[in-house]
Amino acid sequence: MLKHPKNEEELEELLSTPSARLIDFMDRLDGDLMLLGAAGKVGVTLGMMAAKAAGEARAARASGKTRKVYAVSRFGDAAARARLDAAGVTTIACDLIDREAVAKLPKARNVIFLAGKKFGTSGAQNQTWAMNTVVPANVADHFKESRIVVFSTGCVYSLSAPASGGNIEADDPAPIGEYAQSALGRERVFEYFSRALNMPVCLFRLNYAIDLRYGVLHDLALKVREDEPIDLAAGTFNCLWQGDVIERAILALDLCAVPPYPLNVTGPETISVRWAAEELARRMGREPVFINEERAADPVYLSNAALSFSLFGYPRVSLLEMMDMTAEWIASGGASLGKPTHFERRDGKY
Repeated sequence: MLKHPKNEEELEELLSTPSARLIDFMDRLDGDLMLLGAAGKVGVTLGMMAAKAAGEARAARASGKTRKVYAVSRFGDAAARARLDAAGVTTIACDLIDREAVAKLPKARNVIFLAGKKFGTSGAQNQTWAMNTVVPANVADHFKESRIVVFSTGCVYSLSAPASGGNIEADDPAPIGEYAQSALGRERVFEYFSRALNMPVCLFRLNYAIDLRYGVLHDLALKVREDEPIDLAAGTFNCLWQGDVIERAILALDLCAVPPYPLNVTGPETISVRWAAEELARRMGREPVFINEERAADPVYLSNAALSFSLFGYPRVSLLEMMDMTAEWIASGGASLGKPTHFERRDGKY
């Protein structure tokens, strides 16, 4: 039975504990691993997991092989950098939009690209486009001899009806709004360099990661606790435990290809917002408040991640386990990152 975390330290320990499969992967990894844009929601626990897996592989095999794990960011959040340093990750402060600064970074055979901008796009579209297209060009030019897993989003697809099962990798992108358009721009820049330089890339299209401090379930549980209305106009969603997300991100290094290999990453369920809110409320001893009505034909952001399950298997943490932990975390006043997902938005404005 999964042990429920009581504080952020226990949560990050749970999120960053590597599986035996990942430890074996890190033992076989050729070269060092560099995480770019590593101080965000996913990057810190990703770095911690990678460092733990590398250390455990080295100890178990007694091979003496070392795998350095680098984390690169501006590190405006000193606490994030401290947690990575404590985990044995080599941190480097760098503004990735500064081409000369990127050129001074050490080379690494394996790169996971997490940098990007979403929230705050409205009113600052130029910054979003710069972060999501100029930075990839800087990175691709410097790391032309690397293989790169590029964090992207299911928002590059069009909205789809719940009955469709969600978009698959073969579907043509049709982004709505400037954030999604710039996210596709990020993919296209990496695709250009992949084809031009024979640089292997995997496009890691994620929606949505669940960490008890943020995510769709966190958003719903907060609204339940505060008696805030829950909008049912966007009636369904996908999600995946962040520990499963970051393991898949590292394993996806083996999927990098020319041209880039697209991969949808989310959970197996198409989840009803009403059902999820009612189940969270039941666990919390409360009643949810709803506005609007869900309609089966109304399109939303949904991804079909069947390909990822064929490659990596089903998630280690189930939807019900995520709901149990989230309800307990929110009811007890657990920490929040204060970054709502805005999963209910369908107009592309963030």
